[in-house]
Amino acid sequence: MMTINNAFLEWPFFDASHRRLASDLEAWVNTHRIALEAEGADEMTAVRAIAKLLGEGGWLRYLLPQSLGGPHPRVDVRSLCIARDVLARCSGLADCTFAMQGLGAVPIVLFGTAAQQSDYLPRIADGSCITGFCLSEVEAGSDVSALQTSARRDGTDYVLHGRKTWISNAGVADAYVVFARTGEAPGAKGLSAFVVDARTTGLSVPESIQVVAPHVIGTVAFDECRVPASQMLGQPGDGFKVAMSTLDVMRSTVGAAALGFARRALAEARTHVKARQLFGQALAQFQATQMRIADMALEVDTSALLVYRAAWTKDTLRDRVTLEASMAKLHATEAAQRVIDSAVQLFGGLGVTVGSTVERLYREIRPLRIYEGTSEIQKLIIAGQVLGK
Repeated sequence: MMTINNAFLEWPFFDASHRRLASDLEAWVNTHRIALEAEGADEMTAVRAIAKLLGEGGWLRYLLPQSLGGPHPRVDVRSLCIARDVLARCSGLADCTFAMQGLGAVPIVLFGTAAQQSDYLPRIADGSCITGFCLSEVEAGSDVSALQTSARRDGTDYVLHGRKTWISNAGVADAYVVFARTGEAPGAKGLSAFVVDARTTGLSVPESIQVVAPHVIGTVAFDECRVPASQMLGQPGDGFKVAMSTLDVMRSTVGAAALGFARRALAEARTHVKARQLFGQALAQFQATQMRIADMALEVDTSALLVYRAAWTKDTLRDRVTLEASMAKLHATEAAQRVIDSAVQLFGGLGVTVGSTVERLYREIRPLRIYEGTSEIQKLIIAGQVLGK
């Protein structure tokens, strides 16, 4: 993997444990680079293999608090951001696998019963239980309060009916965190969350969805899917709270993944422009190139400042970081798109050649501006926080 400038780890957002994590994980990624990149592998097989590898390396333990087997007293968002920052530099699929284990683990950490935690979390942490996060629907993506999947109480069970789409790990997951309407109140207040095993009768994956980046995504359907009431996370009507609390932890890490993609693009571009000869001199000697490289470096550092400010604020000051996390996610994903586009331009024809690193990064960054809240939704969230809505 390309050498990355890790001077940002000297910032006051970090302590010795974060610097050690970054160093150890980067060394581990370099050792396992070929397996993590999973070039040419079936994506479902690759996700399971990467999760197992991350589990064996001990990296998925960072998704848990110390009381449940993790390294820190509570889930440390700075550590999660560092992990995604480093993993994304190597492999978008490795980053996505780590993130999806997080989206499965965090709601169970925050709202799960002792039985749910002891059942799922050790298996999520060792990579043997792959997870999915079933929130989005065809008519309820950005507007969570509009979701229509229902959960009807029937004795000691709930019966789920509906369809979820754009679900990462659909078809490979062993368990899904599912959000459904239980009807305690209108809109968002009438939602609940459940942990549903993939083998549950009535759960199916009728469709896989091909996207520009190598990820496992599809539709998950529930047809009179009977789930014990003991599988509910929190209380009836807590679903929106479960979803938003989870995203409050994980949203900053999306910005960290984008940051990792941008760092790799800048490193690739820096190496290329120093070596590429044009009109008798290195491409790096042209002022236009230097201006573009300067802009890219500026985008990387401003993104890092926003991402790690949000993570530090979550870890040290308060539980809710809606404003900071939305700013980090918005800026880092949009900035990474610009950085990677510049890298493609500097590479010229090589930049749009299928299989080149910057071409891969160009495809991998695009979904990050959409999932876990589009850029437009982040702007609405930020405006709402600033205006006091």
